[in-house]
Amino acid sequence: MDTEPAQGKLRRLNLTMFFPLLTVGGVVVVASDARTWWQAVVLGLGVLAAMVAFVRWAAGEVLRVAIPCLIVTAAVWPFSVLVAGGSSAFFGVFLVGSLVVPQLPRRRVAAGAALIGYIAGVGAMRLLVSHEDVLGELTSFVFVPAAITAVVLGLMFPNKRFYDVVKELEESREREAELAVIRERVRFAGDLHDIQGHTLHVVKLKTALARKLVDIDAERAKQELGEIHALVADTITQTKELAYAQRRLNLSAELENARNLFEAAGIRVRVNREADVDPEAGRLLGQVLRETTTNILRHAQATRVRITLSEWSIDIVNDGAQRGPLPELRGLAALRQRVAADGGELTVEQEDGRFVTAASFPAREES
Repeated sequence: MDTEPAQGKLRRLNLTMFFPLLTVGGVVVVASDARTWWQAVVLGLGVLAAMVAFVRWAAGEVLRVAIPCLIVTAAVWPFSVLVAGGSSAFFGVFLVGSLVVPQLPRRRVAAGAALIGYIAGVGAMRLLVSHEDVLGELTSFVFVPAAITAVVLGLMFPNKRFYDVVKELEESREREAELAVIRERVRFAGDLHDIQGHTLHVVKLKTALARKLVDIDAERAKQELGEIHALVADTITQTKELAYAQRRLNLSAELENARNLFEAAGIRVRVNREADVDPEAGRLLGQVLRETTTNILRHAQATRVRITLSEWSIDIVNDGAQRGPLPELRGLAALRQRVAADGGELTVEQEDGRFVTAASFPAREES
C-alpha cells in the first residue's frame, strides 16, 4: 500500500519536473556571463548553491541550508555585475530567495521586498563601471531581474499556502485515523468488560452458592460447579471471537441468559415483547441488558424484574434498589456514550426502591 504523504509526492513531482529545467538554466547563466574559466567557477558556485537550495526545498528542509546558500548566491550577483559584466547571474540569489522567503515564520513580505531591493540595488551598481546606454543597462541589470523576482515571489506565496493546506489535510486525516483507533480500542475494552466482567460476577455468585451447598446438597453443588465450568468455557470462546472480530452479541441469547440468572438468584422475571427488536438496535440493547443484569445481581436486593422490549427500545425495572442517592454505575455510564454515538438515549432512574434502566433510539422510531 502506498503510504507516502501527498505533500511529499507533490514535492517529489516538483523536483522531477523542475530540476532538469533549472539545471539547464544554470548552465546557460554560466555560459553566457563567464568570460574566463575562473569567472565560470565563481558563477558555477552560485548555480550550485541555488540547486542545493532547490533540492532541500523539494525535501521540505530549505531553511536548513538557507543562510549558506543565500550568502553564496548573494555574493555571486555583485561579482557578475561589477566583474563579469553578466546580467543573468541574479538567477542564483533570486531562486534561493524565492524558495526561502515564503517559508519564513514571520515578516515574509518585508523579506520579499528586501530581496527585490537587493537584486535591483546591486544591479544599479552596474552604472559604476559602465556609462554607455544607461537605459539598456538599467533594463538588463535592474528592471528585468527585479520584475522576474517579484513575479516568481508572487507565485511562490500561493504555492506555500497550497502546501500548508495539503499538510493540514494530511494532519486531519492522521488525527481522524488516530481517533478511529482510539474508538475501536474503547469499543473493544467495553466488549471485553461486557463479557468477562459479567461472567466473573456470576462465577462469584455461583461459587458462593456452591460453597454453601457442598455440605448439605452435594449434587446441587456439583451442578453449580458444572455450570461455572460451562460459563467459563463459553467466556473463553466469546473472548476469542472478540479478539478475531467474530463476536456478535445476540439479544435473544442475552435475554435467555438474564432470565436464567435472575431465576437462579430467586428473582421473578417478566418479559413483555411489544414488538420484535430491530437487528440494528439489538446489539446495543443486548449490551444494556447484560450490564443491567450484572448491576441488579451486584447492587440490588431484587425480588422482581420486568423487561419490556419494543422495536427500538428496552426498559428494565427492578425492585430492591438501595435507598439514597443514585449509585455510580461506570458500566452504564460507558454504555450511555456508546448508545449516544449511535443516536440513542440511555437513562437510569431510582425512586421508592425501584430502579429503571431505559435505552431507546427515538430518531429511528420516528423514521
